[in-house]
Amino acid sequence: MAIKSQVSEGGELLTISIDGRFDASSLDEFRKSYEDTDPSEIQRYVVDLEDTIHLDSSALGMLLVLRDFAGGDQANITISNCSPEVRKIFAISSFEQLFTIE
Repeated sequence: MAIKSQVSEGGELLTISIDGRFDASSLDEFRKSYEDTDPSEIQRYVVDLEDTIHLDSSALGMLLVLRDFAGGDQANITISNCSPEVRKIFAISSFEQLFTIE
């Protein structure tokens, strides 16, 4: 499992890419991927799940913590490259009301 984060050249977009399992073992690494940034400068967040092979309920919790960090209801977070199975989990969990799912 590896989590990479990258701030765009202009500094307004943070992309977090998750490779492998996204579960409780990802907690520290996921938190670190965004806590080193200044949420007042980041305007958009993208969580890229293209290389994610598993996602559990703890990952859903981590996404909610990111949402709070990014401004709560004002947060602009897109979860991209979801597999059909992951998209179904987000639909069942009503995450589509909290995040933009692509």
